[in-house]
Amino acid sequence: MTVHGEKEMLPAVSKADGVKALQNFAERYTEANRKLDPNLNAAYEAGALHEIDQAGLKAQRGVRPQGYPDFRPLKFRDEHIAVPKQAGWPKYFLADALTNRTDAKGNAIRWFLVFSRDSVDAKWRAVHFATFAGNKAPELKTDADGFAEAVPADGKSGLTVDPGKLGKTYADFLNTGKGDDFASGRFTDGLRANRVKNSHPIGAQLQWEDQPASYPPVSLRTKDGGALVFTSTVSHMQKTWYKGAKITVAPELRGIVEGSWKGSNRMAFTWVSGQTVKVPAKDAGGKIEILNRIERITSAKAQ
Repeated sequence: MTVHGEKEMLPAVSKADGVKALQNFAERYTEANRKLDPNLNAAYEAGALHEIDQAGLKAQRGVRPQGYPDFRPLKFRDEHIAVPKQAGWPKYFLADALTNRTDAKGNAIRWFLVFSRDSVDAKWRAVHFATFAGNKAPELKTDADGFAEAVPADGKSGLTVDPGKLGKTYADFLNTGKGDDFASGRFTDGLRANRVKNSHPIGAQLQWEDQPASYPPVSLRTKDGGALVFTSTVSHMQKTWYKGAKITVAPELRGIVEGSWKGSNRMAFTWVSGQTVKVPAKDAGGKIEILNRIERITSAKAQ
């Protein structure tokens, strides 16, 4: 009997293969960071995470063209794999594990990585990354067999904001400050306030615009009926220097600058960011919380 993965609700991956995907990630991540080669991370990352980390490798290579041969290998232990049953593609799962990276107090940091692939023949690649305070993420809902529950991106999600609309809702809030969907915090009204505060540095002016990224969100049901959603956005910032100002570009950005900035008084910067979000169930009320946000400048162009 042939089972069609595009139609049947099947586990996205076995837990053993999920651990193998983590191990492959660690090996490839170590190699890419030792060589500082931005061409390598497409083998183990995709989506917004690929854009973020590739830009980081380009920026570092601009400062250290010889690479980073002493880069400490990434190691995982105590791996946990959260596997939903899904029909169709892409499929995804969430893996988390303790690493050999530590916080300021010397405690091991647990990394949470979402892996995805578009076909049965494709390799699993990480598309989202997050860490949480105290290494504790919201508890996921599981069925009697231990499988997680994938949340639909559309109106069947049962959430205050559907995962498919979350990126736009967040971008609209950052652009306008309007709406009451989000809880107050560092990555919501705090981010907007910080942008306003720093919008007029000496000799320049900054203007921001945000939009949802084109990558699909990944959503898993939490035990309280809400969802843990991984989504991504793109931020554009235009920096205009006053006439006669001398433009300087930090060395760590020169690896991603396109064209020459000499003689120009305006540059456009693009950030790609990934948000890990706790969205409450519609019937429970409450606010959306941005639990984690990673971002990086992915391009800089003189205008």
